[in-house]
Amino acid sequence: MTALTLKAAGLLDVDTGTIVRPGIIRIEDDRIVGVGGTDTSVSDEAESGEVVDLGDVVLMPGLMDMEVNLLMGGRGETGLASSVKDDPALRMLRAVGNARRTLRAGFTTVRNLGLFVKTGGYLLDVALGKAINAGWIDGPRIVPAGHAITPTGGHLDPTMFAAFAPDVLHLTLEEGIANGVDEVRKAVRYQIKHGAQLIKICVSGGVMSLTGEPGAQHYSDEELLAIVDEAHRRGLKVAAHTHGAEAVKHAVAAGIDCIEHGFLIDDEAIDLMVENGTWLVPTTRLADAMDVSKAEPELQAKAALMFPKARTSVLAAYKAGVKIAVGTDAPAIPHGRNADELVALVERGLPAIDVLRAATIRGAELIGVTDRGRLAEGQLADIIAVPGDPTHDITVTRDVRFVMKGGKIYVQK
Repeated sequence: MTALTLKAAGLLDVDTGTIVRPGIIRIEDDRIVGVGGTDTSVSDEAESGEVVDLGDVVLMPGLMDMEVNLLMGGRGETGLASSVKDDPALRMLRAVGNARRTLRAGFTTVRNLGLFVKTGGYLLDVALGKAINAGWIDGPRIVPAGHAITPTGGHLDPTMFAAFAPDVLHLTLEEGIANGVDEVRKAVRYQIKHGAQLIKICVSGGVMSLTGEPGAQHYSDEELLAIVDEAHRRGLKVAAHTHGAEAVKHAVAAGIDCIEHGFLIDDEAIDLMVENGTWLVPTTRLADAMDVSKAEPELQAKAALMFPKARTSVLAAYKAGVKIAVGTDAPAIPHGRNADELVALVERGLPAIDVLRAATIRGAELIGVTDRGRLAEGQLADIIAVPGDPTHDITVTRDVRFVMKGGKIYVQK
């Protein structure tokens, strides 16, 4: 058993929203075994284990990003050309760098929310998570969704983004292209069989959809009900890429657990989400960070419609009581700059402490775990440190000085 004590100027209690001073945490192996104390208690600990004095920083729980795509973006990717140029092996090697940057940015748990790339049916995010868990590579804890399930021509159909001609990129049901009740059931079963821990689906269009309105519903109600039935019977949640207010209402009615983006939600959709306990992962930084200046004119028009609403809908949802967790849609926000989403949420009007909760204890609640998200006895030793009080200045989360995951130190500046 290895034991060590972390000492810092303070630590964040996310439940009370206060900074406890000094910040002292005792760790054995991969768990927190004690929180709080004095310099005298630290001296006592020195006799039984290592003391790491981090100086004038504030300790926090490791952050959580509920929407990333580690198999996309990163160094060497060539935009839409990568869809047809990059084989699964190359994508995995690129993902190693993306995972490392994400962890070093202080994000110790992520949902890899749906592959929509050619893989031959392999669930690359499942394999990436296994490699991280085995200690072969550095990265966050991954909750993988496998392939995003989408109808032909849906927003998460990779051939749609570049308007590929027929058969330029052949995709199979196992890779998430599924139409009709029978096919969507089979697609869900395939992802579960090969290690998916939740299901990601496409319910509406989006900014980069070349055809149709961005809020238009893509799957029928019957297909949505079948997907939810298959996932829930196996104990998995369903997350849905959904922008349009009407599409959100149909998704909520079908029992979908989490809405991704939701830029165009209205008051009625918000009320339904509150009533049904449906989560929102708003990815609001996209409205500021996504450069569409070189996109097709119809896509620029969609962005002009959606982005202003994205800046206001999240605050309306928060005020109404919708459960919110942090997600970036990285690489839409570059991997390693995930904290930009926290800053954007505060800029939209959410209190900093509630944004910090959305990136910690709310994320843990969304993925159904109780072993992380706060600095408390019995929790996993997923701990970061920032140079200041994040409840007063959320931007300090962009400058992570220390990262520990499972009792192992990955960053110490």
